[in-house]
Parts: sequence; C-alpha cells; structure tokens
Amino acid sequence: MNGDWLIRGRDGRLSVYLPTDDAVLCRAERGPGGPWAPARRIGGDQKLLPSHAVGQGRDAYAHLVSWRPTVPGESGLVHCTHFRPRLAALEWSPIGHPNKKGEETGTPAVAVDAEGRAHVFVRNRGAGVSMIAQKEKGGWDPWRDLKGRAVQGELAAVTGESGRVELYAAVPGGILHWRQEEPGAQPALEEAMEAPVRPGTLRALATSPDSTTLFYTDDSGDLCAWRPGGKPVVLLPSTGPGPVAAVRCELDGHDCTLLAQRSSSGRVAFAAYPTEQESAGAWWTESGPQLPSDTGVSLAVDEEGRVVAATLSASTGQLLVTRRKDEVGLALEGWREV
Repeated sequence: MNGDWLIRGRDGRLSVYLPTDDAVLCRAERGPGGPWAPARRIGGDQKLLPSHAVGQGRDAYAHLVSWRPTVPGESGLVHCTHFRPRLAALEWSPIGHPNKKGEETGTPAVAVDAEGRAHVFVRNRGAGVSMIAQKEKGGWDPWRDLKGRAVQGELAAVTGESGRVELYAAVPGGILHWRQEEPGAQPALEEAMEAPVRPGTLRALATSPDSTTLFYTDDSGDLCAWRPGGKPVVLLPSTGPGPVAAVRCELDGHDCTLLAQRSSSGRVAFAAYPTEQESAGAWWTESGPQLPSDTGVSLAVDEEGRVVAATLSASTGQLLVTRRKDEVGLALEGWREV
C-alpha cells in the first residue's frame, strides 16, 4: 500500500487498510481507543490487482486507488472514497489508464488537496509520470502527462500545509520534484536534484507552511532528508529496506518528526528529531517483537494527540498496534495483536 495506511477518521477512530491479492480490506476501531471490528472488504466485489495507494484530505476522507483487470492483457485504474471508518466506502469507479489502455504501468500514488480533490499519479508506459485529478464539482479532468523520464520505484505524493499537491520520483542518479503553483493547477516539474537514491525508498511529509520534506535512502545506505531549494542532509544510517514511515507529532511540547522502519533485526526502530532541524541529530531505538521480512509500518496521531504505530505482515496478515504512553519521551505501550 503506497501511502499512510493507518489513518484517523473524522469520528476520531483509527482504521487500517489491508491489501489482499484481489481486494482492499478495512479494519477500524469500534470507538476511539477502543477494540477493533473485524475486517471488511471495501468498494464492492470488484477484483483488484495487488497495487494500491491511499491518501487522506483535510476533511479526513480516505481516497484509495488501485489497478483492476479489464480485458485479457490490459488493466485500468479505479478510485473509491471512504468517508468514515465505520461506514461503507463508495464503489470502485474507473478512472482510466495513463496511456488510454494497456497493462498496469506502476504503483499509483494519491494526494488530496485543500478542496478535497484527489490527485492520482502513476508512471506511464514511457517511464514518465501521468496524473488525473478530480474536478471540484464532480468527475475527473483528462489525464495529463507531467513529463519526466526513467522514473523508478514508487512515487511519493504529498499535500503541503498550503493545500497544494507535490510529487517526488526517483530516477537514475537523482530525484524529480513537481509542485502546484496554485490550487487546481497542473503540478510543474520544478527541480531535478542529483542524488544517489535507491528506488522504492521515498516518503514525503509536510513539515512547514512552505515546505515538504522528502526522506530517502542513498546508495551507501544512509537515510537522507531533502527539501527542494536546499541540499540533502544525511540523518542517520537506514535501519532496513524500503521507505520509512513518517509523522509530525508533539513530543514533550516540541514539534517533532517521528520516523519508523522495520530494522534488519526484525524489530521496529523509531527515531525522532525537531521538525526541519536535522542538525539536531537522531538515533534509532528498537521496540516490539521480531517481525517477518515483509512487514510494513505506518504511523498516525490519535484523537488525544498520542502517536500510534501499526505493523502489518503481508504473508501472515498479523496486525500489531502500539501507542505512546503518557510519559516523558517516546515510551510505548506493549504491542498488541488486533
């Protein structure tokens, strides 16, 4: 699942989106901080391919995008909106193909602007990036070619505090960055930054009114942070493969960025530092049991402002959750299976 699959809904309940071979399931708290309900299939009975993305707007609605098979040898993208965790999601609705038709071209990414419009990004057949966006009064704009070439790995889409949508993509020896100049505008390719980036390690986060921060792993295995217009900064060695999970939260009265990743030891490692102050340094602290190698991590903040972390193993389906204790520092409760 490309994006933050652990989210807090409008009613304060946490939910998780669980991909299967042919569907997306949702599990949600019965009440804020309470027990969890059984998993439910969302979007109807339509068969999906295992390539999904999720994004959330300021209205707390979740937007999900996936590929589905259409005719033999071809696929198309579908979208659905989930308004509240305990309500049924809308049916999957087709939104087309970046090249009009053909096989799936890459894992999609989705970001939602300040007006609640989903923006869906996907690599196209030419290894550039294409986008389709919702209209403010319903329906979708035409597919747009955002250019770029030799794009690799998953895209990282993010909505800044301004409400404008941004996109990051890895290319051989560098990173591309697109940004909307104004709400509703087509994102423009603003910067190409040379960096020895590992594809499949990008994760973006809104970190100030004017900036988003991209986290990625470089060829040497270091986890780096980059804000367009500046130079990348090495934070600390990456503790495992794939992208980190990232969330802004308040820790002991300070605006902090919290990162999490399954480490090479199999446990979840956490690192926190003052937001946009990478020079303050960060270090990993491991927590919880050893987990399978296909385990993903996601972070959120609950209705009471506490950090929540969840892990999900694709092979076993095991979902574990923990919360921050009401103590100084980043002390966590014991991990429990949902």
